[in-house]
Amino acid sequence: MKFSDQVIEWIESDSDRMEALELASSLGLNDWCLAAGFVRNLIWDKLHSKEVLTPLNDFDLIYFDSDVIDENTDLEYELRLKSLSSFPWSVKNQARMHIRNNDRPYVSTSDSMSYWVEVETAVGATFVKNKGVTLVTPFGLEANFNNTITLNSGEFGVR
Repeated sequence: MKFSDQVIEWIESDSDRMEALELASSLGLNDWCLAAGFVRNLIWDKLHSKEVLTPLNDFDLIYFDSDVIDENTDLEYELRLKSLSSFPWSVKNQARMHIRNNDRPYVSTSDSMSYWVEVETAVGATFVKNKGVTLVTPFGLEANFNNTITLNSGEFGVR
């Protein structure tokens, strides 16, 4: 089984993650995913045969919308999601995050993830009704299955 198929199967069998993906999808964002520990922790928990999954500190919803970069929009999305569930939401528009990170402007959610320091953390999942779960993996998934932490070797990975 391909790594991506395995990860999608694990996500689809996790009711909390599927609920979170469906809620995030309901915002109608075009270029988004639930990223970082949302996917990475699940992979590692499954690879280590954990019976109880590692609790998530937050559900990182990242998206890219260069037309609306006001941080208040992120807060509105967070409030909307928090009114629908008790998940610890964190919403960030990647169209402005390059400023905070002192990078060149990002062109997409996946592009922004390619600047993250850890390769294994740069993984996300998105959901479209009637199409299902899709992964966002600028570095692929192999590193997640190697039981390692890999620093991004790109010139932008380590600030």
